[in-house]
Amino acid sequence: MMSTASAYLTIADVSVDVIYKNIKNLHISVYPPAGRVRVAAPERTNEDTIRLAVVQRLPWIKRQRDQLQNAVRQSRREMVSGETHYVWGRRYLLDVSLTSGNYSVKPKGNTLWVVTPEGADPETRRAALERWYRRELKAAVPALLTKWQPVIGVEAEKFVARRMKTKWGTCVTHARTIWLNPELAKKNPRCLEYIVVHELTHLLERGHGERFVALMDQFLPDWRARRDELNEAPLADEDWA
Repeated sequence: MMSTASAYLTIADVSVDVIYKNIKNLHISVYPPAGRVRVAAPERTNEDTIRLAVVQRLPWIKRQRDQLQNAVRQSRREMVSGETHYVWGRRYLLDVSLTSGNYSVKPKGNTLWVVTPEGADPETRRAALERWYRRELKAAVPALLTKWQPVIGVEAEKFVARRMKTKWGTCVTHARTIWLNPELAKKNPRCLEYIVVHELTHLLERGHGERFVALMDQFLPDWRARRDELNEAPLADEDWA
């Protein structure tokens, strides 16, 4: 069955993606990695009915989100040779066998070389790799801002690479600042572009309502496919204590 329309609602501090379909009953689903909530509703369902259905299922929704956020994270990397790591959507095998007085990270062929001083422990290697992902993200974003700010008709004051537990990005509208998760450097570049467009669009429309959806449809017609591609992959395991 084809979707006929979509919208975003915020219900009890929960962002809800509403898809109107040619169906008989309303369905609520919670998706990984961060517990995105989607309501599939019959075409003529009014907003109050959707809000009531979500409020009634809030305890279940929150349980599902908690389970997802605890369970779907990528298994913690031990930072030993032979592990799988990703760079811009490509799969690499880690090699930590080379040592040097200087830290360096380089993807070459199918290998991701992480070079650290002799005797470096896994946490030192991990920190070196995380710094590199952050630099990769920071290097990729300016070109996207140059491309999209004139199209959207806004300008961010700055962007910040910031580790976030459950978000790929966020927009601090009053400061006109975009925060982007360095984990995006592991994903297909299409995903980073989607997040940049999404957050820039919030400088025009703060919420996720019909106007926001219409703007996203105008700027990036395939944004839903990019969002789903991104959200199919888990955020990395982290110690968030």
